Amino acid sequence: MFIQTEATPNPATLKFIPGKPVLPGSTRDYRSEAEAGESPLASKLFGIKGVSGVFLGHDFVTVSRKDAEWQQLKPAVLGAIMDHYMSGAPVLAGAPTAASEDEFFDEGAGDTVKTIKDLLDSRVRPAVAQDGGDITFKGFKDGIVYLNMKGSCAGCPSSTATLKHGIENLLRHFVPTVTEVRQV
Repeated sequence: MFIQTEATPNPATLKFIPGKPVLPGSTRDYRSEAEAGESPLASKLFGIKGVSGVFLGHDFVTVSRKDAEWQQLKPAVLGAIMDHYMSGAPVLAGAPTAASEDEFFDEGAGDTVKTIKDLLDSRVRPAVAQDGGDITFKGFKDGIVYLNMKGSCAGCPSSTATLKHGIENLLRHFVPTVTEVRQV
């Protein structure tokens, strides 16, 4: 098994591509070992000293570090991912549970919200996944779109620029009622 690695715009994260599906159709973002209980893979990665976050994407795993250097962490992470896939264990134990994402928006804004979500799904999320992260819709109120940044996007130094100059401009162009984009 050959696992590729890619740098991300966030220096605290590294993207690992095992060449096999990781979590098709959804994502999971774990910021602590306690949160990772449903995933044997994420739990194994949190067992490595210095790992502070694990994001499971469609076909990649993004690992965040804290108080450690990649030259020490990378071999251990590669080994843990390889061991997981070689063992045949599932990525999620038991039946996958839907990530709870409580959304909010004003009544009557359903069409606007649908357009915003369609733009995020077709133009933003694929590009962000290339960088080892994900951005999901959280809400829309008074012209402000609220987004949740996950994986390498969470805590990335360039995330503010991505939100303000990229996503906000895109949404304002296609949805004139959008005035601002904020991270939650």
